[in-house]
Amino acid sequence: MSLAGEPHLLVVDDDERLRALLQRYLSSNGYRVSAAPGAAEARALMKSMEFDLLILDVMMPGESGLDLTQSVRKESSVPILMLTARGDPADRIAGLELGADDYLPKPFEPRELLLRVNSLLRRAAPTESPAAGPVRMGEALFDPSTSRLTRTGKPVKLTGAEAALLQLFATHAGRPFSRGELCKRLNVALERSIDVQVTRLRRKIEEDPKLPLYLQTVRGVGYMLVPDRG
Repeated sequence: MSLAGEPHLLVVDDDERLRALLQRYLSSNGYRVSAAPGAAEARALMKSMEFDLLILDVMMPGESGLDLTQSVRKESSVPILMLTARGDPADRIAGLELGADDYLPKPFEPRELLLRVNSLLRRAAPTESPAAGPVRMGEALFDPSTSRLTRTGKPVKLTGAEAALLQLFATHAGRPFSRGELCKRLNVALERSIDVQVTRLRRKIEEDPKLPLYLQTVRGVGYMLVPDRG
């Protein structure tokens, strides 16, 4: 967390007017906000400062928000909210597949942006009272109290959305969840985004993601985590 307990946000958008509006609005709602017109400037800021959440425009000249998301995910699990003017759900899914935690189509209401930012920051916050102990899934071990995943003893990076989803499954192991319930619990708008996060998690915990042993599909219902016993 940033100085004085204020979460530090980075807004990256090539639209100068929108960038300034977002910076003013978010600042007036208790956030510390930095802004950049493009990916190169954002990288420079991220080298010198720590951020609690990134707000990235998808359509930017040169390196797009999707490109920047993919690059950031190689080094960081910082929550990422994407702003997109594209109406095709496939384009939004592409952002989620690359590691974004949420998206907001343009034009949007500033209040909705604020609610989504608040939700992502809450999701990324450490859990104070773990509801269950560590769960083992073959070579993978997940500790809900720290949202830490390891595989063969080595840390595995999780996005905020992945950690929140895995934590929910781990603290309710053996219980099936419908996509609708998962969306409601995690404050996600699109059920398809749950499928994307499950696919990403399977790549990180399953020996064969195409034949999952632990994060199972429950036909006609949704998904369920079945960890090793003992």
